[in-house]
Amino acid sequence: MRISLQWVAVCACVVSPVCLAAQTFQINRENKTIAISTTDEATTTADIAAVTVGFEVFGPDAETTYAEGGKLSRTVLESLHKGGIENRSIESSGQGLQRNTEFDDKDKPEQRARKQFVMRQSWQVSVSPESAGTVIRNAVAAGANQSGAIDWRLSDRKALQAKAAEAALMKARDVASRMAEGLHVKLGPLLYASNETPNVRLFMPRAGLVLNTESASVASAVQLPLPTLEIRPQTVREEATVYAVFSIE
Repeated sequence: MRISLQWVAVCACVVSPVCLAAQTFQINRENKTIAISTTDEATTTADIAAVTVGFEVFGPDAETTYAEGGKLSRTVLESLHKGGIENRSIESSGQGLQRNTEFDDKDKPEQRARKQFVMRQSWQVSVSPESAGTVIRNAVAAGANQSGAIDWRLSDRKALQAKAAEAALMKARDVASRMAEGLHVKLGPLLYASNETPNVRLFMPRAGLVLNTESASVASAVQLPLPTLEIRPQTVREEATVYAVFSIE
């Protein structure tokens, strides 16, 4: 998962910026300042696994399909509760009943007749990375045949943002120092650096195994106990662009 945060500063001096890769610098000899824009990042390991748990069930008519889906819905949640998952860690992602329009060309007429409607339901279950495999195992054993995708998250994003901004500011000072040396001037103290008008972008690709079967009768088709998947958390990256102004002497 990649999370990007841009920090923008307002410069008091209007000058022409010169761009070098991911860095931008401005030199104002009248006000004796160097303004540097640099980007850096900080990384850490995700400490929350938002596991997708869900199912799809087919039926010959809307009422039958809904009834079967309702039973399976309760069974899946009971399985999660028995596994120690509290309601506050379970969020509904989606649910719906509709006429099925996707059939296998090899299906016989009697098979299609049993799949006229489809009901789908899914949840996100937020647990520690160590518990993600157990959640998937318990859900699949209960009949959740659309399960396994994971969104990796961080409980304290602000701390990582601050760490990325600190790294970017240190890089800005280093670049400003080398610029001052090339100009044969002495770099003075930091005048200001601002995080005004932040622009946040979230990159959270799903990762993990999605178990997809043709029917919702997974529990009866699997020999228990099921093995627990070996799942390892992803790295979270926080990127910051800092615009800092230093004095020159």
